[in-house]
Amino acid sequence: MKLEQKPRILIVGLGLIGGSYAKALIKKGYSVSAIDSRQEAIDYAIKEHIIDKGAAFPDPALISEAQLIVFALYPKVFIDWIREYQQHFSPGTVLTDVTGVKGSVVYTVQEMLRPDVEFIPAHPMAGREVYGVENSDERIFREANYIVTPTERNTEEAILLCEELGRELGFARVSRLSPEKHDDMIGFLSQLTHCIAVTLMNCNDSPQLQDYTGDSFRDLTRIARINDKMWSELFMMNREALLKHMNAFSESFNDLRQMLENNDVDTMREAMRNATARRALFDKKVNE
Repeated sequence: MKLEQKPRILIVGLGLIGGSYAKALIKKGYSVSAIDSRQEAIDYAIKEHIIDKGAAFPDPALISEAQLIVFALYPKVFIDWIREYQQHFSPGTVLTDVTGVKGSVVYTVQEMLRPDVEFIPAHPMAGREVYGVENSDERIFREANYIVTPTERNTEEAILLCEELGRELGFARVSRLSPEKHDDMIGFLSQLTHCIAVTLMNCNDSPQLQDYTGDSFRDLTRIARINDKMWSELFMMNREALLKHMNAFSESFNDLRQMLENNDVDTMREAMRNATARRALFDKKVNE
């Protein structure tokens, strides 16, 4: 299968990311259908020409006609969905996902999956602090990263197909990582940052702080507007990696605390210069 042949695409889970996938793909001329538990999401997506058709239940006809299926579900729901409905896949169907953890999901799904279909996992590093297809926007993929996480079970053909999907969606950078390296990286870059934002919002409950804040606090805590069901599941499914990075952060924060307690301005300024230099590397990535 090649994307230039415009395979029929099914998106399971028509939320923010699933809806944004649909918007990007429908504009490229693909036939896009969707399954979501919310009938209002399907109705909205059809009315707004985000999808061609859809169902609020696992419709065997929609599943069997799809050649490429994107799963935009919570990890545990995704695993259960494969277990219960994979009999409806047509032989040769390629599956991918948007799941934010890999090690605890990828191997489980690949192990239970029929041998005549292939699951090639991926993670779009994009999002917003709003939910639902009503807030979908394919522009969130611009300047964003798309990570493919193949295993030994994957064919090179499926890996290349998944990478091409990332480019077709409009992601600026497409890369490969093992599920293990992905989870370690995501534990630091995404999950730890959400932990810090949540902690900041909970560590001081003085009244009317919002009346006095500046942009620095708003920028730092933007992601504290968090989907507690999804993120608590992601944290627990990546528990070991996240705890490792939380411990490293605690040690680094305590080092800064010691500099302050010891009036060690020179070392503090050195740490700040190092942080500034490292942050510049991230700015460079955005502007390339």
